[in-house]
Amino acid sequence: MATPTTINTLVSPVVLFLILLSAPADYSNASAETAEAVGGDTGPCFTSLFSFGDSVSDTGNQMLLGKCPHCCSLPNGETYFGRPTGRCCNGRLIVDFIAEKLGLPLLTPFPGELKSSNFRFGANLAEGGATALDFRFLAERGIFNTHTNVSLGDELKRFRNLLPTLCSSPSECKIYLGKSLIIMGEIGGIDYNRAYFENVAVEQITELVPYVIAEIGNAIQEMVELGAVTILVPGNFPLGCHAGYLAKFWSPNKEDYDPLTGCLVQFNNFAQHHNDLLQEEVVRLQKVHPHANIMYADYYNSVMRLHLHPDEFGFSASLVACCGGGGPYNYNESLLCGVPGTTACADPSTFINWDDHHLTEAAYRIIANDVLQGPFSIPRFNTSHCPVTTRAASGEGHYFAY
Repeated sequence: MATPTTINTLVSPVVLFLILLSAPADYSNASAETAEAVGGDTGPCFTSLFSFGDSVSDTGNQMLLGKCPHCCSLPNGETYFGRPTGRCCNGRLIVDFIAEKLGLPLLTPFPGELKSSNFRFGANLAEGGATALDFRFLAERGIFNTHTNVSLGDELKRFRNLLPTLCSSPSECKIYLGKSLIIMGEIGGIDYNRAYFENVAVEQITELVPYVIAEIGNAIQEMVELGAVTILVPGNFPLGCHAGYLAKFWSPNKEDYDPLTGCLVQFNNFAQHHNDLLQEEVVRLQKVHPHANIMYADYYNSVMRLHLHPDEFGFSASLVACCGGGGPYNYNESLLCGVPGTTACADPSTFINWDDHHLTEAAYRIIANDVLQGPFSIPRFNTSHCPVTTRAASGEGHYFAY
């Protein structure tokens, strides 16, 4: 179990955000230099994608492992796939939209066994219920994850087991990973969710944050050492806008709610605290590894934009879950989406929240676009040269965003 790293605040996240948004970027020169360093050639996009995280990114690992009693049942998957795929959503996830935009196939889940799948274009290591911290570390603090004992460290072990099947030597692996996009998260949300829903003291939950950040930082460090050059690091969502939090921690005090959105202020402030420390860690790692492109993905503010102006994005329901077990926010702790007795809305595209902690395909599409094409990645992520259809089979180069 890693201990928290020392985080040096080089510049405030807000100032950093404004500086990087206004700074011009010479993408062609940066791409050429980085490609030469890893032995690759310049091209329009990445040749593979690897994703780590929890149910926000899981495209089927929990299904393959038989760990999803509700996300593996309809109406999950109904909108796009027409069947459950293990995704806790009515359709595609953020990682799916990113893969599509980069011209790559939707990621094949990798639960730890090779079998007969082809992982040439990347793999999804994310597993629903996974925590950033080791389950023993959490259990010692009275936080018990009944869904899985898998942590970010376990996902990294699976990746290390997979890597020798994709490249034959450390130098070859560096070239291969230099042409890959790594998505490190979102991770850590389950650590906090379990703690809050088990009524662990707020002070104790806050003490977890540096440990979670250290675990994410250590994972990024390891991926860079293996050869990864481009890593996207998503922050946490506004927890106080999730239907599960709104129902579980309902309050009679108006002061507990954001008057503009109806979200619970306490939990959004906590998510921002996590994100502030994560951004500081990203800045630290950027300085330690100047040859790498480590980007922060601002999921929080992308989602808050939807809750602040739902009508502008076609949403008629901001906080109520589309799928759930009833109540003011359509959430019942004993009737999670997909369990017999739950109900789903007629048109998920008009909802932001899909269930207790997950968003709809419509919301995820916007977040992915915000990160890839809008102002919600630091530095900005430019995919203007990426194809709209799969061209990974051609073996054409890669793209680095600076």
